[in-house]
Amino acid sequence: MRAQYTEGRSNSSASYAGFSCVASHRPTVAIVDLDAIAHNFREVVRCVDGRKILAVVKAEAYGHGAIVISRRLLALGADMLGVALVEEGLALREAGITAPILVIGPLLKDQAEAVTVAGLTPVVFDISMAQALSRSAKKHGVKVNLHVKIDTGMGRIGISPEAAPDFIRELSSCGNIVVEGLMTHFADADLCDKQFASKQIGRFEALLKNLNALGIRIPVRHAANSAAVLDYHQALLTMVRPGLMLYGYSPLEEHTTGVDLWPALSLVTRVAFVKKVRVDTPISYGRTFITKKDSVIATLPIGYADGYSRSLSNKGEAIVRGRRVPVVGRVCMDMCMLDVTDVPGVQEGDEVVLIGKQGSEHITADDIADITGTIAYEVLCGISDRVPRIYYH
Repeated sequence: MRAQYTEGRSNSSASYAGFSCVASHRPTVAIVDLDAIAHNFREVVRCVDGRKILAVVKAEAYGHGAIVISRRLLALGADMLGVALVEEGLALREAGITAPILVIGPLLKDQAEAVTVAGLTPVVFDISMAQALSRSAKKHGVKVNLHVKIDTGMGRIGISPEAAPDFIRELSSCGNIVVEGLMTHFADADLCDKQFASKQIGRFEALLKNLNALGIRIPVRHAANSAAVLDYHQALLTMVRPGLMLYGYSPLEEHTTGVDLWPALSLVTRVAFVKKVRVDTPISYGRTFITKKDSVIATLPIGYADGYSRSLSNKGEAIVRGRRVPVVGRVCMDMCMLDVTDVPGVQEGDEVVLIGKQGSEHITADDIADITGTIAYEVLCGISDRVPRIYYH
């Protein structure tokens, strides 16, 4: 991520007064509360009864900034980090992070060298990939730990439970690699109905029993994503893989849960321009909004290139001076407009909260996801790298 990083302290998750933005000079920032990250991690610890924790920090820690968040989670006691791409793992290594890093996504054989040199832990389900890793490991005189991915019903990547014993035995013929872990991934553990998730974990547990009978014992077994950590304790096994819940959101179909999660990220900007317009004035591209009365329109320096979705055109809301106001007109690449007619005294420089708290009002990534027909994951991950991340605790 090319975003600027600044650390500081603040008493408000939505206000960035007092933070140094000299590095970027941008009025639009994403503020990340490291105390919220710590609180959410402790909630994971409370849920998992001593199991190992692989903290998922792929996609720049779901938009929060992978390097800073990884350091924080490791300091709190995370046993391993999870990324999707080799490049994500390399970025963490270049930042000086030496902890185990699992590359959860699929690899190509020409990435074996980078994985080996960086000491990353790959996920493998293809013998040719394992052989490429073995050759690279022999070349460098090291051993590569790997995890085998089992497809119990996700239908994405992985080897079937039925084929796994022969596959794992074949891996033993590849020198310089160690099968450290066995993993699977749920297709719908976020649903209230756990029937299919139960089928998946049943297939995985049957494989574990089969392997034990064959004398094959793999020390690390993991299946539980955030949804399973929150609502399917049968799947905790020896290690869990929380992602979204670390950042303060529940992926469950019904968001109510006994776990107390604090959203860690606020997306804030400032009013760049205020103008009074007459009735029947069109606002933004396509003239999709036309004022119905004399109005006051505030322009913000944030748009869909920053990750504020164009789908929020004429639908979104923001908080100005403690009051919710509507987004009017189409969201542009770099700007969007608010109707602040009913908020007295709005002026250039006023803080605007798009995600987070201001006064008694609060907008979450879930709120935005509901409006745009997506999920909180996409809202958070979609905040672009031109938005500086500012951290406080």
